[in-house]
Amino acid sequence: MRTLVTRLRHRPWALAALAAFSAVGLLLSAFVAAPPSSAADSGCRVDYTVNQWSGGYTAAIKVTNLGPAITGWRLTWTYGGDQKVTSAWNATVSQSGQAVTATDAGWNGSLATGGSADFGVQGTYQSADPTPTDFAVNGVACGGTTTPTDPGTPPTTPPTTPPPTDPPTGGDCGTAVLCTGFEDQSGTTPSGAWQFAAPDCQGSGTVTVDTSVAHSGGKSIRVDGKAGYCNHAFVATTADLSSVGPLYIRMWVRHTTALPTGHVAFVSMPDSSQGGKALRIGGQNGALQWNREIDDATLPAQSPAGVAQSRPLPTGSWQCLRFMINTSNGNLDTWLGDQQVPGLHQDGVPTADIDQQWLSRTTAPRPTGLRLGWESYGGGDDTLWFDDVAVGSSPIAC
Repeated sequence: MRTLVTRLRHRPWALAALAAFSAVGLLLSAFVAAPPSSAADSGCRVDYTVNQWSGGYTAAIKVTNLGPAITGWRLTWTYGGDQKVTSAWNATVSQSGQAVTATDAGWNGSLATGGSADFGVQGTYQSADPTPTDFAVNGVACGGTTTPTDPGTPPTTPPTTPPPTDPPTGGDCGTAVLCTGFEDQSGTTPSGAWQFAAPDCQGSGTVTVDTSVAHSGGKSIRVDGKAGYCNHAFVATTADLSSVGPLYIRMWVRHTTALPTGHVAFVSMPDSSQGGKALRIGGQNGALQWNREIDDATLPAQSPAGVAQSRPLPTGSWQCLRFMINTSNGNLDTWLGDQQVPGLHQDGVPTADIDQQWLSRTTAPRPTGLRLGWESYGGGDDTLWFDDVAVGSSPIAC
């Protein structure tokens, strides 16, 4: 039996003109080929990704079945410190002493060979938060050993809201009203259902159909975004989204340069509740944010504690971004992969350092279209690719 463990360390990142903070990510991957004795015996893998701060943590957990198909799973592990699980999503989790048991949520219980399920926990600790190593699925070990790593300086503010428990819809696009991998684009210039757009002013930024980089298929949309306000460069759908609500958006995006300190946007939606001004998704102070053009409100608030509850957008790899806009009550949600971003969650209940600016306006957004590209309000060039874009009125899986 051979055990392979990979552990990655995420370095702290700083916010310009703000108090410094950092976040830690620990990734554990373990594979064990075990003698067959049950449905999960041929092997399993557990990816356990931790974000921790002083006294608390969240863990994103992915269970992959490497053996024959199973119709239900139960993952167990033992904490080596004094961690206490306080909540969970997409699984039922119980704890007795240091022993933790997570069982599937029903809708995610069937795992084909190579299939996986994602869930998460949030918890507290007083003295130590070591990564567990003795994972087992349905009683069969699939854990390993880890090498200690310097956790750095954790952020001082914990996330306030765990990811949702709603299961994703099936299929690539589910019941989406808009679903494209841009495979129908015939030239290098966007055409047909997607057109070039420069909402306010046009500069040297460009948008092209790329056949060399794609998330799936053979094509994607490439945006060479340039710094400066008058460099708006977007591809815009010709579809009218004014009757779709609530609005769920899923896209895969790959970008080259880390989000800058200054404000940038790469998703822009004309919003009839703002008289056509844009509801925008982008970044500021190195982390993802929502921005409302009519009053320049941001979500989260651009304080150290607020930005600490957002996330940077990883570079050099395809990332699944999902958004929800409730067009009736104005609630918003954002997921990076399968993880909700706490600082980009707005449920109408005031939360310090998150939504005090956003809740100053009570009119619910009503987007009528979708634009993907780049606009900067200072410095910040970037090259981005978009692929596998879907819009619908129910959740759409990555």
